[in-house]
Amino acid sequence: MYVYARVADHIAARITAGELAPGTRLPGERDLAAEYGVALGTVRRAIEDLRARGLVVTLPAKGTYVARSEDAAARATE
Repeated sequence: MYVYARVADHIAARITAGELAPGTRLPGERDLAAEYGVALGTVRRAIEDLRARGLVVTLPAKGTYVARSEDAAARATE
């Protein structure tokens, strides 16, 4: 399994467990890279994977947030 997938799965598990509630801002990419001991590109790929799963949304110049249920519903209708 790729490292980015393990990071994405771990963050997804934190979201599912309620540790990261809907609307919560994720730490910055550099902070996540330091927390997981991985390269910045690995974190970026993990966040991209989480966006594809509909678990997070990224707002340019604002950050990445845990998706709310209405965010996921909006993605499903697109």
